[in-house]
Amino acid sequence: MAVTVSVSQEQRGLRGFMNRGGFWRFLAFVAVYLGIYIGSGTLISRLGGHYADDDLLSSLGSVFFQVTASLIVGSIVLVAFSAYLGWNREMFGRQPIYRSKWMWIAPVIVATPIVLRVLGIDWGRHQADVVALMLGSGLLIGFAEELIFRGFGVKMLRDAGHGERAVAALTALAFALSHSTNLLGGQSITVVGPTVLYTFSFGVLMYLTMRVTGFLVGAMVMHGLTDPTTMLATGGVDEVATDASSGGLLQAAGLFTMLLIISGYVLVIFVRGRVPDQRPS
Repeated sequence: MAVTVSVSQEQRGLRGFMNRGGFWRFLAFVAVYLGIYIGSGTLISRLGGHYADDDLLSSLGSVFFQVTASLIVGSIVLVAFSAYLGWNREMFGRQPIYRSKWMWIAPVIVATPIVLRVLGIDWGRHQADVVALMLGSGLLIGFAEELIFRGFGVKMLRDAGHGERAVAALTALAFALSHSTNLLGGQSITVVGPTVLYTFSFGVLMYLTMRVTGFLVGAMVMHGLTDPTTMLATGGVDEVATDASSGGLLQAAGLFTMLLIISGYVLVIFVRGRVPDQRPS
């Protein structure tokens, strides 16, 4: 009788809602998280004064109040919630499914523009502390977004019985849709539309990176190096590098990004496999 009560309690309330998994429950979780993240970002920007309106890479304060602070809040919320659910070991542990050699294409495609940007960046253009905080903030972006979509998302879809192609595609779709919230920040549809197309493909490649490296951390690191090197290479949002000696490398990185977009939509077709339900009956 005690066991029956324990299992029944586990299936009720918030834990029960999350443990049942499924795409729509996952979208609900993402919506709540985005509400917390955007809400905290709005409050933090008001506390940041002029730093919230300055150019992103103009000072340590502008990076902190525009990017870092809300990421810290979001990361704490996610870690606390995953600990509450008891999912940390499963999400951060080794992937419970085989990996195919062809999947190494994904991290190679993602890493190539990162390397090109690192070689092309004018590292003396910004203060050293600004660069360091931007890189650290990038790792937080990778940690938080991969924990949501390749951590929580993958687990919830697998728990609902989805095959791995659906897991890859649906978590990438949710990742892409989450970036449509940029419309709320004033970005135009002509900017947000291409971003959504890019992030779907990037999400597929992050799923493949997680699967081929065997751990969620592999995707977190790769993702965490993508965003800050992009911002540092362009000098900030809607800016371009002007240094002639590095322009060719940065242009090559931009062209390679086009290959990245195409590859995600193609590679998802070849994803196979299914993880057996490992939840206690």
